[in-house]
Amino acid sequence: MSTDELRRVAIGDWHDAVAAAHGQGFTFFDWLSAVDRSHDEAAPGDDVVLRVVAFPRYDAVVGSRLSAFRALRLTTRVPTGAALASVTDVYAGAAWHERETHEMFGVAFTGFDDGSGLGLRPLLLPDGFEGTPLRKSFVLAARASKPWPGGKEPGEGHDSSKSPSRRRVQAPGVPGPDWGPR
Repeated sequence: MSTDELRRVAIGDWHDAVAAAHGQGFTFFDWLSAVDRSHDEAAPGDDVVLRVVAFPRYDAVVGSRLSAFRALRLTTRVPTGAALASVTDVYAGAAWHERETHEMFGVAFTGFDDGSGLGLRPLLLPDGFEGTPLRKSFVLAARASKPWPGGKEPGEGHDSSKSPSRRRVQAPGVPGPDWGPR
């Protein structure tokens, strides 16, 4: 049986909270990513989420388990344009995840060090790519060049007299009619 815990952390306490979790036996780094909360009117930004695991300990002589499997999620809100302290000095495996989060969401990490001396750099996207594709504000060009393949809305392609009052709903990432070259 496992126990999972969620801890919300202030942005200034992020690095210390991650280091404390490591000291509490959460020695296995699982993943780190972000959630775009830029549309949150109270506190726009990104929720950076880190998951670490503490594996059970066993008494080899007796053959019994001394502790249970535990997982911990740490979350902090990073305001738009702010930077977050890197945790690569606590968990070396966080380097790949921080690079991906920086590239896909635009979250900056201060003190990032993956041992290469190259700093935060592109990981998945081609050279010269502009934008942060996992942000809600990122316009998906494929959605602009061809119609949304989802189900038809009332008034699209059939008798429009049946439902004239219902407005057309656009799928997420579809740009407005004024988007693109003219």
